[in-house]
Formats: sequence, structure tokens, C-alpha cells
Amino acid sequence: MSRLNQLPRLLLDIAERTVAAYVTTLLGLLLADGFDLTSLSAVKAAAIAALPAALSVLKGAIGALAGDRTTAAWLPRRKDPAPEAGRGT
Repeated sequence: MSRLNQLPRLLLDIAERTVAAYVTTLLGLLLADGFDLTSLSAVKAAAIAALPAALSVLKGAIGALAGDRTTAAWLPRRKDPAPEAGRGT
């Protein structure tokens, strides 16, 4: 697969990790604050939750360069064990 064909998968992977980081951080901050969505602290929590999400984008970009180039993971690509295991076992 060419590098250009891998780009949509990589961007989708980074987007998924970013949304997950934002949502979990925001929910954690709202739960710690009492979950009052009408207060100014909820707006602050939403802004603060964007920081880990932004770092997630940065981590994903570094991961695409340093690790498996098809995902945002920092780990090197592992060999698929399925072909070695044989079929019909």
C-alpha cells in the first residue's frame, strides 16, 4: 500500500484518539466539578480538556513518523501471525 493510500487511515486513527482524549478529559473534569453545565467552571473544563486532545494530535503525528506508519501508534509494526498459524486448525 502506498504512503498516500495510508493517509486517510492515519488521519482517522489520529482523529479517533483526539476525540477520545477530549471526551474522557472533559467528562473527568465535569464529574470532579459536580457536572454543572451552566457554570463558568464547565466552560473552563471544556477549554482545559482541549489540551490533552491537542497533545494527542502531536503524539499521533510523531507516532506516524517513528512507529507504524499506518497508525498513530509509537510501536513498530508487528508481523501478522495469521499466515504462519495455518488455516483450518
